[in-house]
Amino acid sequence: MASGEEDGALEEKETNNKKRTKSIIATAWLMFYNIAMTAGWLVLAVAMTRYYFQKGTHKGLYRSIARTLKFFQTFALLEVGHCAIGIVRTSVIVTGVQVSSRIFMVWFITHSIRQVQNQESVILFLVVWTVTEITRYSFYTFSLLKHLPYFIKWARYNMFIVMYPLGVIGELLTIYAALPYVRKAGMYSLRLPNKYNVSFDYYYFLIIVMLSYIPLFPQLYFHMLRQRRKVLHGEVIVEKDE
Repeated sequence: MASGEEDGALEEKETNNKKRTKSIIATAWLMFYNIAMTAGWLVLAVAMTRYYFQKGTHKGLYRSIARTLKFFQTFALLEVGHCAIGIVRTSVIVTGVQVSSRIFMVWFITHSIRQVQNQESVILFLVVWTVTEITRYSFYTFSLLKHLPYFIKWARYNMFIVMYPLGVIGELLTIYAALPYVRKAGMYSLRLPNKYNVSFDYYYFLIIVMLSYIPLFPQLYFHMLRQRRKVLHGEVIVEKDE
């Protein structure tokens, strides 16, 4: 009997050790990831500021930082994986929508449709993204260190109130500006007849994407407002499973 109890205790100890090891590895990875992303967006902020003061115009700014932007924004796809495997306790759906919308803007709008790269709306969402991401990744980094300065916490849960709508406006205006070029070039469209017997019109797809902001934006925005009340004011909020 004693032997069985000892075996059970050993198994429990081994299980706890494995969990502890996994936790340490996960924390170390998240620390590296968040520091790298903070640094990446800081590099973008410095590059954009330097370009504007040197050139005195926003024209050409996007092209000057495009490679760095595409790398770090695409790298953010890992965040969906973090949620999926459980090392970050955030909804996979919410994270997936946020990350995929950014990826779409970077690769399928500004990268693919060069005529819109000098639009003021592009600079608008770039500035919003940069400020937001520096704040967000700094928040995660200091939280992992268990030494979170209040001003970063405050910025994380207050700046989005203005930044989020501004970012959405910038994205929508950029997509709208892209529509004439997409229609004229027939970009990413598939016309009938073809061997697949399927048609696809990227122009109308972009219109659908713009319309999708109507239901999606309020959900994500109010999700952040609920998180703000919970973190800053200590409200207990019961949310339905995603």
